[in-house]
Amino acid sequence: MTRRKPKYYVVWEGHTPGIYDSWNACKEQIDGYPGAKYKSFTSVVEAEKAWEEGYVRPDKKPKSHVPRSGDFIRMSLAVDAACSGNPGKMEYRGVDVSNGQQIFHKGPFPLGTNNIGEFLAIVHGLALLKKLKDTRPIYTDSGTAMAWVRNKKAKTKLDRTPQTAELWHLIHRAEHWLKENSYATRILKWDTKNWGEIPADFGRK
Repeated sequence: MTRRKPKYYVVWEGHTPGIYDSWNACKEQIDGYPGAKYKSFTSVVEAEKAWEEGYVRPDKKPKSHVPRSGDFIRMSLAVDAACSGNPGKMEYRGVDVSNGQQIFHKGPFPLGTNNIGEFLAIVHGLALLKKLKDTRPIYTDSGTAMAWVRNKKAKTKLDRTPQTAELWHLIHRAEHWLKENSYATRILKWDTKNWGEIPADFGRK
């Protein structure tokens, strides 16, 4: 009897992202999870490499989610948003720069903008790091979102409709958090030209 070769499964987006050594374990992480992203590999080495590089759509060339090189701070949190249209379906997330691991993910929301997502991602990161007493900085590639955070106000013209009600609730909550909390976390601009796409990039450009 021919012995079946082992397979390893990488779950980039699921209930609990990670590397699994059986289909059943992988299936538990993706069942019922909208937009789950996963793939199988024939060796643990390939799986670990794919996990570090991040998910790549089949029609896209591989894109590393761990920076190439440069003067960035590896022990940091990177945040980014993705939006299909303007406004359109939007989501945002935070990623550990040192290993490419997703720390948080919100959405997709039915109607939003990229700037709103970038703003909420930064504030989410600030609140999380303060709660954990984590001193690492936050990287963003959005100058607009950085300005909104500095001013403690999201200057968006997004219409208030039933579709955007949840997002507006999060915006108000983020603004309130900024006004009521102090923080020592540094918010730094990601140098895309020299370092490549920010590690939290969704890879949909």
